[in-house]
Amino acid sequence: MSLSDADHELVTAELGREPTTAEAALFENLWSEHCAYRSSRPLLSAFDSEGDQVVVGPGDDAAVLALPEPDAADRPAADRDADDYGDTYVTFGVESHNHPSFVDPFDGAATGVGGIVRDTMSMGAYPIGLLDSLYFGGFDRERSRYLFEGVVEGISHYGNCIGVPTVGGSVAFHGGYEGNPLVNVACVGVTNEDRLVTATAQEPGNKLVLVGNGTGRDGLGGASFASEDLAEDAETEDRPAVQVGDPYAEKRLIECNEALVDEDLVLSARDLGAAGLGGASSELVAKGGLGARIDLDRVHQREPNMNATEILLAESQERMCYEVTPEDVDRVAALAERFDLGCSVIGEVTDGNYVCEFAGDADGDGDAEGNGDDAESEVVVDADAEFLADGAPMNDLASEPPSQPARDLPDDEPPLAEAVEAVLAAPSTASKRWVYRQYDHEVGTRTAVKPGDDAALLAVRETEGENDSADGVGLALASGANPKWTAVAPYEGARAVALENATNLAATGAVPLAAVDCLNGGNPEKPDVYGAFKGIVDGLADACSALETPVVGGNVSLYNDSVEGPIPPTPTLAVLGTTRGYDAPPAALDADRAADSELLLVGAGGDALGGSEYLAHAGGSDRFPTLPDDSGAADDLGGLVASLAAAARHESTLAAHDVSEGGLAVALAELITDDAGVDATLPDRVAAFDETPGRLLVQTTDPEAVAAAAGDLPVFRIGDVTTDGTLSLAVGDESVALSADTVRDRRDVIERELA
Repeated sequence: MSLSDADHELVTAELGREPTTAEAALFENLWSEHCAYRSSRPLLSAFDSEGDQVVVGPGDDAAVLALPEPDAADRPAADRDADDYGDTYVTFGVESHNHPSFVDPFDGAATGVGGIVRDTMSMGAYPIGLLDSLYFGGFDRERSRYLFEGVVEGISHYGNCIGVPTVGGSVAFHGGYEGNPLVNVACVGVTNEDRLVTATAQEPGNKLVLVGNGTGRDGLGGASFASEDLAEDAETEDRPAVQVGDPYAEKRLIECNEALVDEDLVLSARDLGAAGLGGASSELVAKGGLGARIDLDRVHQREPNMNATEILLAESQERMCYEVTPEDVDRVAALAERFDLGCSVIGEVTDGNYVCEFAGDADGDGDAEGNGDDAESEVVVDADAEFLADGAPMNDLASEPPSQPARDLPDDEPPLAEAVEAVLAAPSTASKRWVYRQYDHEVGTRTAVKPGDDAALLAVRETEGENDSADGVGLALASGANPKWTAVAPYEGARAVALENATNLAATGAVPLAAVDCLNGGNPEKPDVYGAFKGIVDGLADACSALETPVVGGNVSLYNDSVEGPIPPTPTLAVLGTTRGYDAPPAALDADRAADSELLLVGAGGDALGGSEYLAHAGGSDRFPTLPDDSGAADDLGGLVASLAAAARHESTLAAHDVSEGGLAVALAELITDDAGVDATLPDRVAAFDETPGRLLVQTTDPEAVAAAAGDLPVFRIGDVTTDGTLSLAVGDESVALSADTVRDRRDVIERELA
């Protein structure tokens, strides 16, 4: 860890002297790309983050949103006012753990879960659901499978142990992730106005208390490690930068945090993540325009002879920093002891600089009041907290705008049966049951719609134990990105990612409330890479504005570059929506109503195959599909999604499923069961495999009523629902018939290969 020459000059000028070793390391980590967003912050003002539902927006550990009352939960946010929101709040956040998951897939992914859960806790919320969006190299590569299996095991182990259900997410495979996988994890929690906590220090004289596991040397310099390209020897050389998680300690910390918040003992809080104690404590006081005086010898440690830099910057997990009044310190210590957690009073809030002292021969075993060794200390850090936390200069980088490919479809297309089966069996399109069956997605008894459908649905009941769905609010959750889309067309693909996630919510009858994003890119110092990254930022921002969905927080992960090259620009979006109650139409056909129902397609395609799974198999290129708001099919994307949601929750709707990866051919195949099939006709290959989002397949007993609910959206009768459990699909002058067993066999490629 070392400061660049330019940063060293700035720090020296501010301090009026040479920085100490500890100061130089602290500045290097807090001013890293991972913490300071030096290359991305100039772009992030493109996002709209305000609305009546937004209680706490970007800048804290997690966003806080007010939930609408049940009778307003079905209405789009644009059609609500402040009086439509109740006293129940949800928190929403997302983070990446990309580099650590390459070096150590199990611990890297597991500690990513732990970190986003503590971000939720630091807002005074109880975590109720997780989403994971994962990206790996080609599934046929041994290295990719090793990383894939390790990451899924790490997520499942940590999430299952702490009792927080993993209810949704996404998995994509693409050659661009061969040398750098992505692990993006989102978390939603529940709180209310009385329990709300922020990361803004309140008053000089209050104590800073560290609660949780002892500090070790794991994760040392993790923020710096996450801000540079992965080297060829990263697996061995960077192993010390990866944290080691303890989910059982995290579970105790979750419950201890609940007790602290219940007793109103926490004035402000920050989870110890990137840059460890130095990052959490300096950012906490900086947000309040204050300072701190910290005695590093008071930090409870699990390794001997740690120096000041190690104590400040180690990213050991399962630790929280709390601001507490002096008179409440004993009670905090007592609660920590109840949950078998370490507790140290490490200092106090001041109205001066951020100052850290260290004696070097203390044992780190001082008691909660700060009594312990009396060795003489020296000041190892003395700097303005706001300069530490926010003083990094922004980068001014060159960018090259990306260009879209022209239409050059293959002259010799594969037979229809081969094409349909190949797209069904593509790992990115195939069933992800192997992944989500390893997760406990029902713990907490809130999960109304489980993984495997378009979106998860969690129940938020007005009264605990209430079983009447109409008396509660359903929280719909979806997350992901499609690297094939954004590799072909960063701006247009990112807009499609936003629409796709919102459409997933609409399939449950929900409308978006807010979103958080995890923006992943390669080395921003390369103009073409930075140009593509700028494209996904602008595309996501424009689409979310059109969806009338504020982006209330997020994470940026750059330098996802390796000897294999940069990753595709990857704008993971996690969207949270609401609906009245927590009943939703299934994403499977109802055979019992086949005779008196019809299958409709609501929404228009974009008449192109760019970024499609079909072209990945067949070869050739094409422009990216035209999205609905480009073609005039809807006044705005918000209205489009509201219309789709209205169609999905209509009383005559028996099933609803979105059209996305693989196009209509895959969406129709996913709808069939052993007892219910489809007989459909499409005009050509583009209609069959176009992946334009913003469309739903709806099985209904009242087509006219669903068409009316869909408003101005085009509605097409797509085919008949049958009782033979077969996908019968005619495209042009070709046809294919696949049984439900065959569809399952093709879609179960991941489970079959990893069995």
